[in-house]
Amino acid sequence: MARNINAKCKQCRREGTKLFLKGERCMSPKCAMVKRNFPPGVHGGKGYPRSTSYGLQLREKQKTKKIYRLLEAQFYNYFVKASKSRANTEEVLFQLLEMRFDNIIYRAGFAKSRDLARQLIGHKHFLVNNKRVNIPSYRIKVGDTISVKEKSLMLKAFSNIKEQVKKVEGLSWLSITPDKLEIKVVDKPKLADLKEFNPKLIVEFYSK
Repeated sequence: MARNINAKCKQCRREGTKLFLKGERCMSPKCAMVKRNFPPGVHGGKGYPRSTSYGLQLREKQKTKKIYRLLEAQFYNYFVKASKSRANTEEVLFQLLEMRFDNIIYRAGFAKSRDLARQLIGHKHFLVNNKRVNIPSYRIKVGDTISVKEKSLMLKAFSNIKEQVKKVEGLSWLSITPDKLEIKVVDKPKLADLKEFNPKLIVEFYSK
């Protein structure tokens, strides 16, 4: 499966904001956006250049792709699906991205980053409605229940998962049961829950 293999810290510096690609490191003083808050490259020390309206739209699209760990073709397909919907394109695009299997595992605190969530899913450590699913892009639906496979709880990756889950801030569309290590999707995410990117700029970029 194709993926972006560029250095994660450089990706954050290119976008000028934390993308939280390295889990706990992003919250520490070792974060590249704390130590080197300027673009990568020879001329990076000059700071971030002033952007045109097109430049802002492009950077927002690029940033969102990197946040959700997607390549251009897959990201564009999500936009096409959203634009064909009768509902608000911005909200539908957000929901398509958030309802990905790997994103929900990350949001619920079952993995420290989306990359780790994808790896754990690929290794078949999670069940959806008691059925094994190993596709990170699998679209979870309202009413679905996600759980950790019992045998997988013995692995180091899940050694302190209950403590991680308890630290997660409440999400209105997810019901998390730390003791049972279950996630239930009770609703679709709303635009009011969106904090990481501006879907309006992405819609404007692709609509030209």
